[in-house]
Amino acid sequence: MEVGDGSFAPVGVSKQRADQYKGRLTTYVVVACLVAAVGGAIFGYDIGVSGGVTSMDTFLEKFFHTVYLKKRRAEEDHYCKYNDQGLAAFTSSLYLAGLVASIVASPITRKYGRRASIVCGGISFLIGAALNAAAVNLAMLLSGRIMLGVGIGFGDQAVPLYLSEMAPAHLRGALNMMFQLATTTGIFTANMINYGTAKLPSWGWRLSLGLAALPAILMTVGGLLLPETPNSLIERGSREKGRQVLERIRGTNEVDAEFEDIVDASELANSIKHPFRNILERRNRPQLVMAICMPAFQILNGINSILFYAPVLFQTMGFGNASLYSSALTGAVLVLSTVVSIGLVDRLGRRVLLISGGIQMVLCQVIVAIILGVKFGSNDELSKGYSVLVVIVICLFVIAFGWSWGPLGWTVPSEIFPLETRSAGQSITVAVNLLFTFIIAQCFLSMLCSFKHGIFLFFAGWIVIMTLFVYFFLPETKGVPIEEMIFVWKKHWFWKRMVPGTPDVDDIDGLGSHSMESGEKTKLGS
Repeated sequence: MEVGDGSFAPVGVSKQRADQYKGRLTTYVVVACLVAAVGGAIFGYDIGVSGGVTSMDTFLEKFFHTVYLKKRRAEEDHYCKYNDQGLAAFTSSLYLAGLVASIVASPITRKYGRRASIVCGGISFLIGAALNAAAVNLAMLLSGRIMLGVGIGFGDQAVPLYLSEMAPAHLRGALNMMFQLATTTGIFTANMINYGTAKLPSWGWRLSLGLAALPAILMTVGGLLLPETPNSLIERGSREKGRQVLERIRGTNEVDAEFEDIVDASELANSIKHPFRNILERRNRPQLVMAICMPAFQILNGINSILFYAPVLFQTMGFGNASLYSSALTGAVLVLSTVVSIGLVDRLGRRVLLISGGIQMVLCQVIVAIILGVKFGSNDELSKGYSVLVVIVICLFVIAFGWSWGPLGWTVPSEIFPLETRSAGQSITVAVNLLFTFIIAQCFLSMLCSFKHGIFLFFAGWIVIMTLFVYFFLPETKGVPIEEMIFVWKKHWFWKRMVPGTPDVDDIDGLGSHSMESGEKTKLGS
C-alpha cells in the first residue's frame, strides 16, 4: 500500500509460510509456559476460595452478621437465605477492579512486554492477599479484594498472550490451556483448603484468604525470570534478541519463515498508533466479535455461579456440612476434564470441543432444574438420593465446561488477533469476561432467590445460543500459525465479506465455519 511520500506502508503478513516453519517442542518452551500459567492459579484460587469463605459461620458473623442470622433461621427460604448485596459485593468487587485494570494493562503489555504485566499482576495480588488475611473491617476486606482484582486484570491480560506467542502452532492449543489447567488447579486447591480451614476456630477464613499469597509469589518471581516472547521483543525493536529467543524456543536455527512473519506483523503493529481505535475498523470485525462473545458466553453458561457459590448452592439444596466436600469434588472434576482437553484440542480442534461441550451442558442444566423444580421446595430438603443425583449432574456439567468453554474461552481470543491489535484485543476479552463475571457474581444470589430452580433454565438458554454461535460463526483455528490467522477469516463463509483482499491461495482447505480439518498442513517440522 503506497503512502503520500511514495514509500510503502507495512501491510502485515501477506503470504502464507506455515509449511516452511521449522522447529520442535522444546523443554525451554514447556518450562516457560508452566511458569507463566501459574497466573491462572491466582484466578482459580480466588474463585474457589470466595465461595468457601462466604459459607463459613465465623466469616459471616464478623463481616455479614445479617446473613449469619438469616442462615441460622430454620424457617428461612432456602433459596433466599444468602441473598445479601454486601455479601455479593465481597465476591464481585474483585472483578470490577479487574475490568478496569485489564484496560490499563494493555498499553503496558504492548510497550513494556508481557513479562511486565505478569510481574505487576503478581505484586498487586500479593498486596490484596495480605489485606484480606489481616482484615478487621469490611472496608479493609473490600480494599484487599480490589487489589486482588488489579492483579487478576494484569495477569489475565498478559498470560494467555504469552502462552500463545511462545507455543509452536501445532501445539498452541494445548500449551495455551496450561492457563486454564492452572486456573482449575487453583479452584480445586482452594476448595480443599476451605474444607480444612472450615474446621478451624475463628481464624480459619484468614488462612484461606492469606494463602492466595503463594501463587502470587510464584507469579511475581516467574515473571522476573521468564524470557520475553519473540513477538513482543521484535515489536519493540529488538529484532536480534527476538530471533535469538525464537531459535532457542524452537530448538533450531532454521526459523527464517516464522521470523519473517513476526517481522512483517511487527512492522504493521508499529504503524498502528491507536490499537483500540484500529480494532473497531470493519476489517477487524471478526476478531472483535469473538473478543466480546467468547468471554461473555464463557460466563453466561452459569459455571461461575456454580464455582463461586458451590458451598452456598449445596447448602441451599440441604447438604449442610457436606457442602464444602461436594464443592471440592466439582473442583477435582474440573481439573481432570481440563487435562483431557489439553490432549484433545490440537487433534479434534476447537469447534468439536465447544459444540459437544455445549450440548452436554444444556442437558445437565435442564436435568438439575427439573429435579429441583419437582423435588425441592422453598423450605424442604432434597432426599439423599436426589441430592447425590444433583451432585453427579453438576459434575457432568463441570466436566463438559472443563473440556470446552473453560479453556477455549481464553485460548480462542488470545490466538486470533493480529499483532497490531493483539494486546488491545486481549484487554477487551479480559474486560468482557470480568464484566460478566461481576454482573453474575453480584446478581446470582438475588436471581437464585427470585428464579429459584428456574436459574438453571436461564443459563441453559444461553448455552443454546452460544453453541449455535460457534457452529455458524467460529472458524477452526487448529494448527494455524498465530501471525497467519488472517487467512482463516478470509476463507470463512460469513466473515470473508468484512476482511479485505483474498488469500493468496494455495490456501489451506476447509477453514470455513463447517470445516474440521484445517491446520494439518501447518504442523511444525521436527
